[in-house]
Amino acid sequence: MSVAGVLLCGAFAGMLQYVAFGVDPFQCFCNGVWSVIPLDFGTLYVIINGLLLLFALFADRHFIGLGTLINMFLLGYVVDFVRSGLQTLMPEPAMALRIALFILSLLGLCVTGSLYITADLGVSTYDAVALVISGTWHKMQFRFCRILTDLVCVLIGSGLYLLGGKSFGELTAIAGIGTILTAFCMGPVIAWCNVHISQPLLNAGKKPV
Repeated sequence: MSVAGVLLCGAFAGMLQYVAFGVDPFQCFCNGVWSVIPLDFGTLYVIINGLLLLFALFADRHFIGLGTLINMFLLGYVVDFVRSGLQTLMPEPAMALRIALFILSLLGLCVTGSLYITADLGVSTYDAVALVISGTWHKMQFRFCRILTDLVCVLIGSGLYLLGGKSFGELTAIAGIGTILTAFCMGPVIAWCNVHISQPLLNAGKKPV
C-alpha cells in the first residue's frame, strides 16, 4: 500500500500538471520555488522535502519511514516522467479529455494519498505537516489542517511564480481552478478514503492471530 500509493500519487500529480488546470497545492509551491531557483525539478523537489524532513524529525518522527524516502527521492522524477510522456503522446488534448483526466487525477491523488497514509510506513514530508498540526491541535481535524496547509502553499507558490517573471496567464496553468478545487477537496476526501477504502483494505490484509 505504501509503495503503490506513493508511486501512483506521483503519476496522478504528473497527469494533473499535464491537463494544465492547475497543479496540486504542494506542486504549486514547488513550481513557484522552481521559477526562482534554476534547478532540475526532481532535484529541487528532493531539496524542499529535505527541509520539511527536518521539521518532521523534530516534530514527530513517527511519520518518517519508507513512504517518506520514496516520496523524497522518486516522486519528483515520476511526476516529470508522466507529464512529459503524456505531452509527447497527446500534445494538444481536447477540452473534454482534459476535464476527464483532471477528475481522474484528483480522485487518484486522494485515494493513493490515503493508501500510503493509512499504511503507516511514513508519509511525505508535506503530508506530515498537516498530520503534526492535527496531532498537536486535537480540536482541529486532519481535513481542516490539510485545507489550511494547502491554501498556504497556493498563496506562497503563486507569489513566487509571479516573482520569477511569469505572467498571470502562465500562472493559471500552475494555480488555476484545479488547484483551488484540490486545496479544498483533498483533505476531506482523503479522510473519507481512510475510513471507507484504505483501512478496510489494510484490515483485510492482516492475518488473524
